[in-house]
Amino acid sequence: MRMIKAGRILSLRLPSRGPVRLCSSNKPKPSPSSSPNSFPRTQAEKQRRRRVREEAILSSQHSTAEDKAVEWCQKEKVVYTAETPDGTKKDTRFPFPSSYSPEYVESRWYQWWEKEGFFSPEQHERLTHTVDQTFSLCIPPPNVTGTLHLGHALTVAVEDALVRWKRMQGYRVLWVPGCDHAGIATQTVMERRLLRKEGKRRQDFTREEFLQEVWKWKNEKGDEIYHQLRKLGASLDWSRACFTMDPGFSNAVTEAFVRLCDSGRIYRSEGLVNWSCALESAISDIEVDSKEVSGQIMLSVPGYENKIEFGTMVTFAYPLEDHDGEMAVSTTRPETMLGDVAVAVHPDDPRYQAVHGKQCRHPFTNRLLPIITDSMVDMELGTGAVKVTPAHDHTDFLLSQRHSLPRLTVIGEDGTMTPLCGQWLEGVKRFDARQLIVNALVEKKLFRGKKTHAMTLPMCSRSGDIIEPLLKKQWFVRCEDIAKKAIQAVEDGQLEIIPHFYTKTWKNWLSNISDWCISRQLWWGHQIPAYLVVHPNSTDKQEEQWVWGRSEDEARQRAAVKYGVTTEDIILIQDPDVLDTWFSSGLFPFAMLGWPEQTTDLQRFYPNSILETGSDLIFFWVARMVMLGTELTGQIPFKQVLFHSLVRDKHGRKMSKSLGNVIDPLDVIHGVSLERLQKKVKEGNLDPREQLVAMEAQRKDFPKGIPECGTDALRFALCSHKMQGEDISLSISQVLSCRHFCNKIWQTLKFTLGVLEQSTTPVGMLEKTIPMNSMDQWICSRFYSTVLQCEQAFEAYELHTVTSALYSFWVHNLCDVYIEYVKPVLSQQNEGAVVQTDTEHSGSMRQVATTVLYHCVSTSLALLSPFMPFITEELWQRLQPFRPGVAAQSSLCLEPYPCSSQLAHWHFPDEERDFLFVQEVIRVARSLRAQCGLTKEKPAMWAACSPSQAQVLHHFRSAVWTLSRVSSLHIYCPQGADAPLSFHSTRPPKESLIGVVDHTCQLHLRIQSGLDVSKQISKLFQRREKLIPKLEEILCRVESPDYLAKVPAHVRQQMDSKMSTLQQELKTIEEQLKVLQETQPTE
Repeated sequence: MRMIKAGRILSLRLPSRGPVRLCSSNKPKPSPSSSPNSFPRTQAEKQRRRRVREEAILSSQHSTAEDKAVEWCQKEKVVYTAETPDGTKKDTRFPFPSSYSPEYVESRWYQWWEKEGFFSPEQHERLTHTVDQTFSLCIPPPNVTGTLHLGHALTVAVEDALVRWKRMQGYRVLWVPGCDHAGIATQTVMERRLLRKEGKRRQDFTREEFLQEVWKWKNEKGDEIYHQLRKLGASLDWSRACFTMDPGFSNAVTEAFVRLCDSGRIYRSEGLVNWSCALESAISDIEVDSKEVSGQIMLSVPGYENKIEFGTMVTFAYPLEDHDGEMAVSTTRPETMLGDVAVAVHPDDPRYQAVHGKQCRHPFTNRLLPIITDSMVDMELGTGAVKVTPAHDHTDFLLSQRHSLPRLTVIGEDGTMTPLCGQWLEGVKRFDARQLIVNALVEKKLFRGKKTHAMTLPMCSRSGDIIEPLLKKQWFVRCEDIAKKAIQAVEDGQLEIIPHFYTKTWKNWLSNISDWCISRQLWWGHQIPAYLVVHPNSTDKQEEQWVWGRSEDEARQRAAVKYGVTTEDIILIQDPDVLDTWFSSGLFPFAMLGWPEQTTDLQRFYPNSILETGSDLIFFWVARMVMLGTELTGQIPFKQVLFHSLVRDKHGRKMSKSLGNVIDPLDVIHGVSLERLQKKVKEGNLDPREQLVAMEAQRKDFPKGIPECGTDALRFALCSHKMQGEDISLSISQVLSCRHFCNKIWQTLKFTLGVLEQSTTPVGMLEKTIPMNSMDQWICSRFYSTVLQCEQAFEAYELHTVTSALYSFWVHNLCDVYIEYVKPVLSQQNEGAVVQTDTEHSGSMRQVATTVLYHCVSTSLALLSPFMPFITEELWQRLQPFRPGVAAQSSLCLEPYPCSSQLAHWHFPDEERDFLFVQEVIRVARSLRAQCGLTKEKPAMWAACSPSQAQVLHHFRSAVWTLSRVSSLHIYCPQGADAPLSFHSTRPPKESLIGVVDHTCQLHLRIQSGLDVSKQISKLFQRREKLIPKLEEILCRVESPDYLAKVPAHVRQQMDSKMSTLQQELKTIEEQLKVLQETQPTE
């Protein structure tokens, strides 16, 4: 059938599946960037966007801003050379290297962590800060055939951050690594490998011989993925590593199948499957890609020398039997017309009222085809009459069930026409037969034309073959009841899905789910433990009889009981098919813990605490895990599901091997040349155009290759993106900036260690350290607020908020402000700053500042540890000789995670609030210095401000002197009488340079000489031209008729403040221009 009301031709989508279909990972999913109620983009829109991106890549245009952002120069490498046997602790007594080098920092630590068993839940008993709670999860098992890309790296970075955080909180943590046997992918790779190396096809081997070759390759390939995971710093418990074809896991798969068959949940039936003729196997819906074709196109198809035409619709006629006239039908697949068993029309179509119940004669098989009526037919599409081919079309199959029609298979498993087609077509390839059939229709004068037609082509993601729906007897899982339980689990709160907008998608898909075909015609995988029962002594022709069992002996005993025979009177033939890979991976949360045995791990760690994975796996893995887990264990397999967004390249394309744009995380960690990147693309199996696009994108993005960024920088960059929002468009420049952050951390520790080494008194205990002056109180309070923000964001799984808070504190608060302020204090330079603050306690101030600096740095390393495990371990170990009090844990990864309650005595909210104003004063002062071109000079500065502002500036005066680089600060209150006596200073000099902080505060910088008046006038004119439009925009909004009614009071207050500041600054500019123009020499 080809004309259904949905308006789709050659659709593989079952009507019962609703708006979301089972498909591969790049299929429609809720767009995080849009509202939860928005619909996924159509395949046509996706194809259009993809073409636009490809054209942009192939064009000669370059984005200057982006190109500039990825500029980098080779950094000097520092290598760790100490003789440290594998698994022993790294020696940090060596001199502190002058610059940060990822290779130096990241060497040796992981081997020590692993050997010491820090990642094992048994380590929990040795902690001093344990809590009686568990945190368990599994890593989404990657395919054993491949290697990890940046999408996997995001999963690792996110999960490891959560795992390390929970471990530092004292939880008993289990994070299980694993690999999936990836049935189709592995078998495809092996078949290509054997053909390339030995010139043999799979069929040249026995099943046992082929499987031996696969296992041999798997063992030779080794633990390539596990090596990548270790390099990424993943704190997995390797003693519990799990492969889905391991004996224990295979037993779990067998047990699951047998139990589900016993309960009637699994049944055997005839149905249509997605068949890949190239692989000669059914494939899962996730392995079907949909290619949108807008019109006539020639495409390459495996097994054909010449390209095949698609995107056209052929119309031909069936002669009416015993009546004059004909029934014209249209199809995009004329090769299937040999399997037509009926013609369908809409019951209300006036054109065909007279032929209801009549018959047509098939021109090649001579069969009579009944004309049936069904409301599914779209009267507006084509001729309004459609051919029905139940054995090769999903919708037609449903029609055959409703109208009791026969099902004729005319295309075989190898993609050739079957004997039902007659000798003239038997054995002919399906697309070759297409043209032969059209020619024969022309010859019989039944051909009525061909026109271009937009269509969706289902393609095998593994082989590129065009999917052929074939009718086969398969094993299916009944999904309706267990899908309802999965929906109920979310509605009842037993299972929480984060972000929450995915709950609607979850319910929609599970409410319209079809039964799940789990048979795959492969050799590599879990052979289905079901057996065909043969009665050799029976002469009666019987329907197929099947039994199942945990072993052949058990199946034989079951068969004897079921069919009332002795075990000697039957022969059992095991089903040669294997189970769908998603069936075995759906058991992972409990099979990895030893199920069906009631192991200690299963009792302690099941259900898992959380599942974290990409949003593209919501149906094909997550939903199936929930359904299977609920059915087999009676429990939801995990309490929360956390979805992260997809990683895309800089051009917005999803990272995919088929596009050649995947990036190996090790190439980002260690660096790689452009030549090596291009070689990897050439080694792939890409279409020539895709290869061209991929290589051009690399030349644009990485003209000098990828710099060495290190693991810590990569992890931090990945976690800095909002996981629960728009897809992540990661550029290497972002990772490179995180490497610069690592260097900032490194240099901070270099300074801190220098201060500690020169200090004559030991560091004080954190809980006994009370900050004395305003700046110590400010940095301590900022640190308290940062720890609190990290706590709250971690609990909400908002890792981007944690990384942002930590970066902001370290760079903008600690380095840019506090360390710059405290340098002269700690180095005993600029005693004036100290004396003017407190003449009696300068020594004590230095000691407190040293202690504050130590604890801010040391505790910040602990905060950063879940994201940057290597650099934080390296630097934390170097700080340990100066640690006050009791000895620490042997590793930072076992230290308690900082808690805001332990820092409550460091909370000074007034200082934090007031210093925001001080920072703005310092910013304006520095801006004035820059305008004058001052470098070393320290001019005097006046602050004309309100009495309350004067109080704040007086409180932070030492910070203003030091950070503004002025010789003196004079505070002047124009209000006079309201100001304290200490603030009655002289008016600012008229010749000074003026900067506006806000509408009540101005800074006056006295410049003795060297001011370029003409240049300053020009700058003021430019500034005025920028401010006027901003003021006009605000005035326009404020003066609008509905401003008071529609704009909230707090927003109006903000607008009024902005308006006052702009008006004050413009007034100041006018006054300054007047003064400067008067002093400007006349020509």
